[in-house]
Amino acid sequence: MELFETKQTKGRTVPITQSQVLTAWRKVLSAGGSGGVDGKSLSDVAHNLHDELYTLWNRMSSGSYFPKPVKAAIIPKDSGGQRCLGIPTILDRVAQQVVKDVLEPGMESVFHPDSYGYRPAKNAHQAVEQCSQRCSEWAWVIDLDIKGFFDNIDHELLLKALQKHTDAQWVLLYLKRWLESPMQMPDGSLQQRKRGTPQGGVISPLLANLFLHYALDKWMAVTLPEIRFERYADDIVVHCRSEQEAVHVLAAIKNRLQSCKLEVNEQKTKIVYCKRHNRPQKYPVVSFHFLGFYFKPRKVKWRDGK
Repeated sequence: MELFETKQTKGRTVPITQSQVLTAWRKVLSAGGSGGVDGKSLSDVAHNLHDELYTLWNRMSSGSYFPKPVKAAIIPKDSGGQRCLGIPTILDRVAQQVVKDVLEPGMESVFHPDSYGYRPAKNAHQAVEQCSQRCSEWAWVIDLDIKGFFDNIDHELLLKALQKHTDAQWVLLYLKRWLESPMQMPDGSLQQRKRGTPQGGVISPLLANLFLHYALDKWMAVTLPEIRFERYADDIVVHCRSEQEAVHVLAAIKNRLQSCKLEVNEQKTKIVYCKRHNRPQKYPVVSFHFLGFYFKPRKVKWRDGK
């Protein structure tokens, strides 16, 4: 049984079908989560599903769709401090899912194999396993942290990257509207955003991956093809053969990110020596965390107990 009544899409300025909207809704429903600034929950939308989705499709397909502000949600970080999420309304998440479904297949075909975050058939365990294997082969690691990555993505550079993957003006139009949508703070005030893509949106992980694909992944593949790395969103580990190489590579990465209007977090970024029983060199930093796993030297006991 069709959710929508059969209607002609002829004359619509944007080629979005009702089926695309319904598919997107099912994905948003499956993902769960709280509502946005309009106060509507998933169950609220589901209760009046036909009218809600038809109205959204009508606006998106006619070019008259405008997102509501995102709702600020302050949550604690595992490492201490706080992180501000930007939660779109349920229907804005459906709209973002429609665009994600259009863009993602083409982007997936070009993304780097060592990018593991928020991608189909990729996961954190694969990244950790690859990291562990390479630590056994490469003695040095750059534990790389980008300062406030999601909050500092440059909109102009991001839109240029998007234009490499779509010439659909409606996609670029709606993406620009999402990027510029203000954030409603807990006190009710609206905070305008000139950069960044808030964590909490359906489209944000894809946009973040696209930005770092050009800012880092592709650049590394061309400029430093012999260097291996694992990236899960903005959690990054780079493998090197010597301390000298690590220093050189880190300096090059800093310059590259700076040219993309990003900054390395000097306090959290560090060069690490992956010390093992067969690696006798002394170095002050021999451990690091990656995706919840703690990488540290292993103690080896020989048969004589030493």
